[in-house]
Amino acid sequence: MSGLTPEERLAARLDEAARRGEVTSQPSQAAPLSVADAYAVQELAIARRLDRGERLVGVKMGFTSREKMAQMGVDEVIWGRLTSAMLVPDGDRIAPDHYIHPRIEPEVAFLIGRDIPPDAPPETITSAVTAVAPALEIIDSRYADFRFTLADVVADNASAAGFVLGAWRAVPPSLDCLGVLLEVDGRTAEVGATASILGDPWRSLAAAARLTGRAGMPLRAGWVVLAGGATAAVPLRPGAQVRAVIESLGSASVTVAARARLSDHPGAATSGTAPRRVVASPEYAQYAGEAPPCDAPHQTPRPDPG
Repeated sequence: MSGLTPEERLAARLDEAARRGEVTSQPSQAAPLSVADAYAVQELAIARRLDRGERLVGVKMGFTSREKMAQMGVDEVIWGRLTSAMLVPDGDRIAPDHYIHPRIEPEVAFLIGRDIPPDAPPETITSAVTAVAPALEIIDSRYADFRFTLADVVADNASAAGFVLGAWRAVPPSLDCLGVLLEVDGRTAEVGATASILGDPWRSLAAAARLTGRAGMPLRAGWVVLAGGATAAVPLRPGAQVRAVIESLGSASVTVAARARLSDHPGAATSGTAPRRVVASPEYAQYAGEAPPCDAPHQTPRPDPG
């Protein structure tokens, strides 16, 4: 890779690690890396994916909880890019060997109906959203032991690896205090509320519009914005069936194959096989008091048919 800039070499290394499902060393171990340079590396790495035919379809937000910000010593969220190859159809099956040490978390997704100009006022941002959906995000650091500095994770596209979208729904009157469950194999693994996402997922969307606009990549019509995790992420192991349920919004689910099959890849349909559904746990009531406190009362989501 002679003739490449340090940023281009790092982008190529991270892209290759993601393609091969292999860990690579944290760039901060070799030399200092600023956050600004890390975003430049992220853009270069995604450009390599676009050169292979993938399309840019949205952005994801990270560090959207106070606890994570405090852990990383930052007071601002981060963002990464989503491509068409990262999209996993709802209820589909994915191959475990595509990832390194994947985790999964429930999120709220926004569908952007029209372009949002840089420095748009809040009313312009909210009015540009045409639908919302429950979502799952698969995160998978390309670094050993899921350890990284702020600049490391930004360069690694904020650990973005895949995402699942449930059915799009009309925008509800409020998103700030909806109950959230993350289920693994039909059992409740995590309980939370959308208030965990910066207090209100709309704040995450506003941050996405501000940060991407500042970077010269304003949010476009048709893009998806993942607002950030509503609960802690859990490990995604082979054979697992995972489902996110969000009050008033519905559910999104994915199954991990017990072993790799040619058709088991993110974004690839498993034709001829009906998706395996995760049955929601009936014991919701016992978790009602465990979600983060909200300014307004909320209900723990109820099981929905199928």
